[in-house]
Amino acid sequence: MKSVRTVFLSKWLTVLLAILLISGCSMQSSPILYPKGPVAETERNLLFLATAIMLFTLLPVYLITFWSCWRYRANGKGAYRPDWHKSIFVELFIWAGPLVIIVVIGVLVVIYTYQLDPYKSLVSDEKTFRVQAVAQNWKWLFIYPDQQVAVVNELAFPSDRPVNIEITSDTVMTSFIIPALGGQIYAMAGMTTHLNLKAFEPGRFTGRNTQFSGRGFPHMVFDVQSLSESDFTQWLDNVKKANKRLDSMSYQKLLRPETKYPVEYYSWVEPELFSRIIAKYTGASGALPLQKTGSLE
Repeated sequence: MKSVRTVFLSKWLTVLLAILLISGCSMQSSPILYPKGPVAETERNLLFLATAIMLFTLLPVYLITFWSCWRYRANGKGAYRPDWHKSIFVELFIWAGPLVIIVVIGVLVVIYTYQLDPYKSLVSDEKTFRVQAVAQNWKWLFIYPDQQVAVVNELAFPSDRPVNIEITSDTVMTSFIIPALGGQIYAMAGMTTHLNLKAFEPGRFTGRNTQFSGRGFPHMVFDVQSLSESDFTQWLDNVKKANKRLDSMSYQKLLRPETKYPVEYYSWVEPELFSRIIAKYTGASGALPLQKTGSLE
């Protein structure tokens, strides 16, 4: 029996050690624990703070439980008092904890609701970089209105400038997120949402859709590049050399549902295309025609 228990215990210890090693290796690359932008860093700190608050709630409970088991064990020092029914100290201890937690959480909710408002522009000496994102089946279209170019499944921007992303959907509701830079916001047809982000330094990240939108959902990811000013200029020159142009006709072709769609550059984009995509769901004049996309196949 002893050998069986030893083997069983050794197996579980091996599994536990393997889990710890795997988690340790992947932790350094975790975009949540090691953020690459100020928004994601604030969200990470808030996560740590929420964990500390939960520990503040749980640790006293566990400590008192173990202390009670030890004190009131057989032959322990705990006294038997059948007539005892009330203690001001115990009442204060029970109610003070929840009251402090509620006050702290209330203050944090107010502070971080304003601080992490996705519509709030980030403070910077540099001019905000504008991008328009359109969710399709099953790809992301990024329109650069100031540069008048468009790219599929690749988002690039100068690393020293904050980014304002206008987001909409030309299919079912989706969810836009770049974990390393922070923020998650929904993309909805006929509506525009905004997300303000910034990177600490040049780097390469991954963005994705986190809202199930059909059979191509697992592949609805895009590459994110935070580039130096010179590298971004070179990237933009490569885009402008592309032989494809994005107008209303070519956009209708791009809208066809496709999985694992490659990165594609458009050297020119029709002005106000983003507004016309939104207008098609509101019935406004000049809107693009509605098209069935079969998003939940």
